[in-house]
Amino acid sequence: MYVDTAYLFHGINAETREKILAVAVEESHSPGDFLFRQGESAAHFYILNEGRVRMSVGKGLLAYTASAPGDIMGWSSLAENPTYTASAECRTAVKVLKLEKHRLDQILAEDCVSGMAFFKNLAALLGHRLVSSYQATLSVQGDRDPGVGG
Repeated sequence: MYVDTAYLFHGINAETREKILAVAVEESHSPGDFLFRQGESAAHFYILNEGRVRMSVGKGLLAYTASAPGDIMGWSSLAENPTYTASAECRTAVKVLKLEKHRLDQILAEDCVSGMAFFKNLAALLGHRLVSSYQATLSVQGDRDPGVGG
């Protein structure tokens, strides 16, 4: 299964990974479906298996497009945010693994070493996404602000 090679699961022992997969629900969605909307209660975390999901904030401002197997969505739930900070709209037919935040927390609490690895990997993925967003913003700004980044 693709989850076995997903970066998010590096460093997690096999038994804990199997427990996580046992509580994960595989879902299929059609183009135009929303996995969640900004402001809704953040109770689930999603891992993309296939398809494209457009993440947007506010009035449709593109924040990120999840398109690679293992891409994560709904991380707000894991960061103790009570609501999602973005909306996730399926742009194509999509398959995801859906994990309930509380069940995932329980499993990771039972194996602190794997829990630490999971959250370090999550932080690295979010950091990469943030840097990509910065780069996209700077490329749109072009030479309008020569002091940016200096």
